[in-house]
Amino acid sequence: QLQLVESGGGLVQPGGSLRLSCTASGSTLNGYIIGWFRRTPGKEREGFSCVNSDGTTYYTDSVKGRFTISRDDAKNTVYLQMSSLKPEDTGVYYCSAGAYVCYGRPGDYWGQGTQVTVSS
Repeated sequence: QLQLVESGGGLVQPGGSLRLSCTASGSTLNGYIIGWFRRTPGKEREGFSCVNSDGTTYYTDSVKGRFTISRDDAKNTVYLQMSSLKPEDTGVYYCSAGAYVCYGRPGDYWGQGTQVTVSS
């Protein structure tokens, strides 16, 4: 069974950058659509980016131009490069695998989440 683990979160100043990783075990990521979701204070969990099995990507307007999602199936890992971070990006970030994650719908598999805090 596919298991996902996020890493790379932390504290960063506004305008800074972080790279999150979503590493799979138990199965290969090859063929899975992977999405990134986040739960920010006062808001419901939202999906904001995904990468299809063919490498095509999607972003919501809130992160477009600032975040880049990529995948390395050989390393069984999906990355989220975040730059120009804002305080409103603060939250817990999750990766999820599922057929409809690009529509913001929950996937079948989830990681435990990693905390991102953007603050001076």
